[in-house]
Amino acid sequence: MFFSGDPTSRKRVALGGRSSKERDTQKLMEQTRMERDRRLWQRKQNASAIKIQKCFRGRKAAKAERAKVREQFLSRYGSYCQNAERCCFCPDSDYFRQLFFFFNARNAGDFTILVETCRGILNLVRDNDNIVSLFAGVDYSAVLALVDHRVKNLAYICILSLYQNRSHFRQQLLVPDADSVMQATVLLEAVAALIDPKLPWACKAVSYLCQKNVFALFREIVLAERGLLTYLANTLQENAKTSSSTGNLSGVEHITGILISHSGQNSCSCPNVDPKFCFSSQMLTVPFLWKIFPSLKGVFSTQGLSQHYIHQMSLCLQNHTNLLPSDISAEYPGYACLLGNILEAAGVTLSQPACPFEMAVDLAAVSTFLLEALPPIKSSSQKAKEDAAMIEEDADSADDIQIVLDKDLERQIITGIDSRFLLQLINVLFGGISAVGDDRSVVAIGAACALLHVTFNTLPLERVMTVLAYRTELVRVLWEFMKNCHDNKRWSSLPEHLSLLPGDSPGWLLPLAVFCPVYKHMLMIVDNEEFYEQERPLSLRDIRSLIVILRQALWQLLWLNPTAPNASAKTTSRENTSKQNPNESIKHRVSIVASELLSQLQDWNNRREFTPPSDFHADGVDDFFISQAVVDGTKANEIMKLAPFLIPFTSRVKIFNSQLVAVKQRHGPHGVFARNRFTIRRDRILEDAYNQMSALSEEDLRGLIRVTFVNELGVEEAGIDGGGIFKDFMENITRAAFDVQYGLFKETVDHLLYPNPGSGLIHEQHLQFFHFLGCLLAKAMFEGVLVDIPFATFFLSKLKQKFNYLNDLPSLDPELYRHLIFLKLLISGSLESLDVDDLRIHTNYAGGYHKEHYVIDMFWDVIKGFSLENQKKFLKFVTGCSRGPLLGFKYLEPLFCIQRAAGNASDEALDRLPTSATCMNLLKLPPYRSKEQMEAKLLYAINAEAGFDLS
Repeated sequence: MFFSGDPTSRKRVALGGRSSKERDTQKLMEQTRMERDRRLWQRKQNASAIKIQKCFRGRKAAKAERAKVREQFLSRYGSYCQNAERCCFCPDSDYFRQLFFFFNARNAGDFTILVETCRGILNLVRDNDNIVSLFAGVDYSAVLALVDHRVKNLAYICILSLYQNRSHFRQQLLVPDADSVMQATVLLEAVAALIDPKLPWACKAVSYLCQKNVFALFREIVLAERGLLTYLANTLQENAKTSSSTGNLSGVEHITGILISHSGQNSCSCPNVDPKFCFSSQMLTVPFLWKIFPSLKGVFSTQGLSQHYIHQMSLCLQNHTNLLPSDISAEYPGYACLLGNILEAAGVTLSQPACPFEMAVDLAAVSTFLLEALPPIKSSSQKAKEDAAMIEEDADSADDIQIVLDKDLERQIITGIDSRFLLQLINVLFGGISAVGDDRSVVAIGAACALLHVTFNTLPLERVMTVLAYRTELVRVLWEFMKNCHDNKRWSSLPEHLSLLPGDSPGWLLPLAVFCPVYKHMLMIVDNEEFYEQERPLSLRDIRSLIVILRQALWQLLWLNPTAPNASAKTTSRENTSKQNPNESIKHRVSIVASELLSQLQDWNNRREFTPPSDFHADGVDDFFISQAVVDGTKANEIMKLAPFLIPFTSRVKIFNSQLVAVKQRHGPHGVFARNRFTIRRDRILEDAYNQMSALSEEDLRGLIRVTFVNELGVEEAGIDGGGIFKDFMENITRAAFDVQYGLFKETVDHLLYPNPGSGLIHEQHLQFFHFLGCLLAKAMFEGVLVDIPFATFFLSKLKQKFNYLNDLPSLDPELYRHLIFLKLLISGSLESLDVDDLRIHTNYAGGYHKEHYVIDMFWDVIKGFSLENQKKFLKFVTGCSRGPLLGFKYLEPLFCIQRAAGNASDEALDRLPTSATCMNLLKLPPYRSKEQMEAKLLYAINAEAGFDLS
């Protein structure tokens, strides 16, 4: 080409974005990477193949080696170990080394060898051979590592073998007193012998078994078949009776008892076991465990063991750790089975002498956590109402998933939280409180309140409320705590792991949630003399302080910081809310129970004023609140419905009148309200008014009503009704309708009116008449017309949808009230605390005792030092009733008597317990040497609840 004159060469640009050279380089790099990955994958595949070949060859070689060793073992000792001798079990022998090497539990021959090995060991032990020397020879310390290894492995493979063959041996494993020649029985007896607590290797053997998750194996053994519950129903009831009377145990129960008795003891040096595989998680979640293993219940309930395992559970719950195995079925959730078994054993645990405070706290915490997870358990009446309501619900409610527990499991839980359990638990929690407000009392109150709050939400209240109200110190302790906090203007924060609430929640929430319903229940049977004159269960001064606390708490919850869920929400929604947000649930609960109690106290104050009515009024009711309360659906309007006593009566009247004015203004003076004119005969005023006005609608009744009267001669009376004649009509018709001569109403001795129960016998349409009279009263209030109708207080209470109790009876029948009160301070005896001095004055002595005897002096000192609950238990122990006579012990028939029990102070009779003969009110008291000994023996006797067995 010729030179163009331009010395530069033009650069070529590829419109594709990259040069072909670059694309080729990128492609080459990608191919190189893929080739490298392929070679790497090939190497890995080759390496894996080599490993598999080695493993296969290794397994094949190991299998061949095991077969070889098995053949040598059989040739030397025989198929049934018939050639085995005592020396086979000594440290120098290869017997166990070979057995452990080739043993396979699924091999029938190997299983037979294991059984015969254990049978030989048991036979030697039964022949008084020392099991330690059998395994260790002369010097155990010299070979302890080898011996310990053999013993714990032998025990484990015995249990593992039974587990792997559990479906075949189920009845041998669970039935007490099984034939000792049975294979499963032989293995279990051998394990029990190998882990005997007296043996030097016991700790190591038990530790090894626990670390090998032996409780998980036992759980699967118990649950070997789906027919377990049928098996329980058909056989274990009789087995429980047999084992309790003969003392025989099943093999699994015996071993489990040894294992749990070892763990948690002070002398135990075992390392901690994973809580997920401990006895509590694995075995206590088996449904109705104590029916399967009845004697194990007593072992677990002894103070040290139950305290250890329940404390272990409480620590796990504090850390929010889920340790429970998978549920057996929807009807048997693990947490419910765990709760039922714990509660069933708790009665024995709490009745132990000097049950530790810490034990009660842990028990309350665990029970609270598990109860919180339960679906609410309804009473029979509640279930009937809900079943009827479900029929009427729309199709959407059918999608709600409800957890339904097995009926027997539900019954176990309900029976577990009975009056005795609550009584014992509250007494242990509150028994050691010296000063309300210290750390111990705050922990006790937190534990008790959390458990009771969840109990109130889960179980039928009628089962627990009476014992809490009348047989425990719950109300007194809670009140002292609340009063102390209020006076100091500082509410103690309850321990978070015990209170179900975050640490920043108000400290008064849980105490009020429990105190209010229990104290309200107490007021149900308190009569006027007890409340006003005797000032029980709280003094009037304390009640005035209580009113202030309730008023402030309620105003805080309803107006200043409202959190209560909508009352119209479905029940299932509220239940889900309480599980997900306990703080909001408790606030809602407190707003209800505090409102109910404050309303009840206002009724007491209305009957006989003990505090100014203004004490019930909230401090924040101002013009803004009143303006809000007029409007439906507002927060202030809801407060008017739930807690009207918080608003002064004059303010409520203003709100009511404002609502009426708003309704009238909304329709205007010439609005849609119709004008109705009626002609009424004066001598037939009620009948004519009913016939003409009963068909009016609500809107018609709001309209103007004009009346023309007709006199006795049938002539219309002169005058135009501009409102005055209507007022005259209202006065006359109410006078006629509410006249007792007409038969719709009766009057009390104080001339107060209430509906006549026999009105149907007088008027066929009596119910329609009552409805019509209600409409007339509503019309009078709408028009601002006053009527003079003195209703009885108990009837007004029913109009306000409240219940009437004993203290409301005087407004109906004072004479009946007096008679009932007499039958009540007469049937029930004295409600006062036990008067020990009065009892001592009116006590007879026999058998060498007299009122100045040193044993008698010690006895009365001990009785005086008892708590009120123990004093009542003592009185019941001797007389059969925990209350004294109404007028004192001089009226006790027969008179109280203390007799010296047989035996001298120097012989073994002092180990005997006091006994009684309730038919004669007689206490047979051994001559104990010290107060401590006497107190211990008396406490054991009165708490044993052994009945006549102690005699």
